Amino acid sequence: MAALLGVMLLLAPSASAAGGLSDAAATLKKGQVYVAPQMQDRFSQAQADALTKKIEKADKPIFIAVVPDAANKDTVLTDLRTLVGIDGVYGVWRGSSGFMARSDRGAMAAGAADRIGSAVGRADKGDINATLNDFVDQAAPQTKGTGVNHSTSIAWVIIPIVLVALAGAGVFFLFRRAKKRKEEKARAELEQLRRVVDEDITAFGTELERLDFNPRAADADDAQRADYSSALDSYEKSKRLMDEAKKPEDVKQVTEAIEDGRFQLATLAARRDKRPLPERRPPCFMDPRHGPSVKDVDWAPAGGAARSVPVCQADADRVAAGLDPAVRTVDTEYGPQPYWNAGPAYAPYAGGYYSGFGGGLLPGLLVGTMLGSMMSTPAYAAAPMMDGHHGGYQDQYEGGDYTGADFNASDFSGSDWSGGGDFGGGGDDW
Repeated sequence: MAALLGVMLLLAPSASAAGGLSDAAATLKKGQVYVAPQMQDRFSQAQADALTKKIEKADKPIFIAVVPDAANKDTVLTDLRTLVGIDGVYGVWRGSSGFMARSDRGAMAAGAADRIGSAVGRADKGDINATLNDFVDQAAPQTKGTGVNHSTSIAWVIIPIVLVALAGAGVFFLFRRAKKRKEEKARAELEQLRRVVDEDITAFGTELERLDFNPRAADADDAQRADYSSALDSYEKSKRLMDEAKKPEDVKQVTEAIEDGRFQLATLAARRDKRPLPERRPPCFMDPRHGPSVKDVDWAPAGGAARSVPVCQADADRVAAGLDPAVRTVDTEYGPQPYWNAGPAYAPYAGGYYSGFGGGLLPGLLVGTMLGSMMSTPAYAAAPMMDGHHGGYQDQYEGGDYTGADFNASDFSGSDWSGGGDFGGGGDDW
């Protein structure tokens, strides 16, 4: 507690320099929604209290502030995040400018808070109460970690109990049993994935056999031979990696190799047919075995909202004709299901196919699906999986952790104001 007090005292001067946000930060640290006195005629304390209860019920590290135009529009979110010092999702309504949201990558996938904030800002058209409530409703299911009051009240109870339990001889047995169960679950998930990925590898091999390409033929040039060689290498690599896989996460490298090989086949086909070389696009969302997509179409999964998804030409034609696309289904205990509704084991399966196309693509495609929800949990954090590398403090912190000012502002993702004023909404890039 002494160390924490020291950190708070060190932050006090910077609060003043950050534009008088010390009161806002102090309120947010208590898990309450902050409303500046100048703004209470537009968003009352009663509305703030109701929103606070909603956030407490969700038990997520979501921080909302309503501040006047005097707050610096370019730095208010970063300044507020620094002063509060807690990994989370931050939303600010600033005077007449409207609403803007950002998040730490440990709390939400990169860019997700901005997209949600922009969407509700446009939908609610200047209504502060509606915008903030809609934002919390949309952001809470995708936010990782626990709320401020949860971590404060539970920690003082759990920590002594854990310390006492660790001193007992039975703790070793409990940990060992839990580890065994986790390993058994991972093996079961890997076997479930192995059947599906083997089908994908087999389908890729069949495409290679049907290609009828002879590298030594008179009409084959060096570029064609290079494409063919790369596709063969990807095929062999995918088989080897699948044989070596020890856990579900290893499958990501396998589907990465398959995706790369299918693009090489598409490039080779274009060269042979004297067509323009294909653009490097994500695989068909309906079934990655269909190969690279050719366009994006608006489509909604069963029970979900419409979103723009990359599809092959055949599925684009089906959707245009009002027919169901040819969706990749897998066997589950509930019968055949689309791969995005088949459970958390399929996060690395999908992640490998889309890893080379930006961290925000797949989470946007999967919003509202079972896999989308699973991938937003700490065990299947979207940012490191989708970005194809580890970086930023998502490797260190989860939403709700106290980090003080020790965070990378470049990873505190977000962009433009939305919902009013002259600043225009962002979030149209997904």
